[in-house]
Amino acid sequence: MGNDANQPLSGLKVIESSLLGPGLIATFLADLGADVIKVEPPAGDYVRQMTWPIIEGTSLLHLHTHRGKRSIALDLKSEEGVAIYKDLVRDADVVVEAMRPGSLAKLGLGVDDLRAVNPKLVFCTISGYGASGPYMDMPSHGIAYDTWAGLVDPVVDDDGFTRIPVLPNVGINIGPMVGALGILAAVIRARETGEGVTLEVAQSDAAAYMDWYRIETYRAYERPEDVVTGNPADDYERREPGLAGMWEGVRYQIYEAADGHVLFMASEQAFWRNFCEGVDRMELFERWPGSKYADHARQNTELQVELREIFRTKTCAEWLDFANEVNTPIAPVNTPKNVVEDPQFQHRLPMYRVEDVGAEQLPLPVYVEGQLPPTPTMAPEIGEQTDEVLAGLGYDADRIADLRQRGVAGPRG
Repeated sequence: MGNDANQPLSGLKVIESSLLGPGLIATFLADLGADVIKVEPPAGDYVRQMTWPIIEGTSLLHLHTHRGKRSIALDLKSEEGVAIYKDLVRDADVVVEAMRPGSLAKLGLGVDDLRAVNPKLVFCTISGYGASGPYMDMPSHGIAYDTWAGLVDPVVDDDGFTRIPVLPNVGINIGPMVGALGILAAVIRARETGEGVTLEVAQSDAAAYMDWYRIETYRAYERPEDVVTGNPADDYERREPGLAGMWEGVRYQIYEAADGHVLFMASEQAFWRNFCEGVDRMELFERWPGSKYADHARQNTELQVELREIFRTKTCAEWLDFANEVNTPIAPVNTPKNVVEDPQFQHRLPMYRVEDVGAEQLPLPVYVEGQLPPTPTMAPEIGEQTDEVLAGLGYDADRIADLRQRGVAGPRG
């Protein structure tokens, strides 16, 4: 691993035992310079064949989730495989169990077994529903955590079939991110105290936590109405939580432009005045000045009709220039397909190249000393760095060849 300023985790060693998407937890660490060694069975992690697209025989899920990592294939059902795993852990900072909790313990590699060889070890388990509770053993996939958390409203198609709507996955991405944050906090503590730390993260928990505003609003609304009210700009009327409360908004709403859509966000009176001045329609402000803060002019359909016609007069790019010029908040309304053409996206998130990581991929959006992390290495094939990793443990060539010949190490042919 390098020592570049934008690789602040250079020197952090992580041993990852993962299956499918939860391995993303260590990707955040690898992107920032950590040495992440993915330990796979000789047959490998079938993440390489999951979902779509499949790029030259390998899934994008694998190419993104395991970029920047090294892979060693070990038969952990053998005593020698278990011994090698412990050798890997001796000088590691972190072990990640990104699969059902207790999977490593069943192999004799639980947290107590590993702490016997490395007392300072941070041991993190990440799974679907976590290591406790009535759902802990239920098989599941990523969307389950979002439906469980109340993030998904089912839709019904023209034939009456219930469908999963078009939405980004939350739990399977945020769970690993929360776990990575916890790992870094635990590493700091372990290095300061010399004592190991055990962490446990559920992707379902993280999905719910990301919707804290709606969940907590519903709970707040269970209290008396004279204690918990709406905003003064709404005459204290309680709105529906989150974006559901934006449906009737007018000064905070999506409008059609000449060539697409923009989001208008003049909920502050000062921004609303700037807009009206900018379009030379001060009579709109004089008639509906609104409140100083948090005023969306809800249900004012007369004003909404006026704004609809105004926004149709300019292109999206022209409205963005207008927003900068007069100081009023207007944002693009992009799609996952066209956002890559947005100039702000291109400036901030230059995608990794196909020739470097197998597919165009987004970088970790963290600027360190003014730079994004360097381009990671290609996601490994099964056990691609087995010899390299074993040599780093001090195993000589003859021993490595013997381990390979007996199927203890190396991918299955």
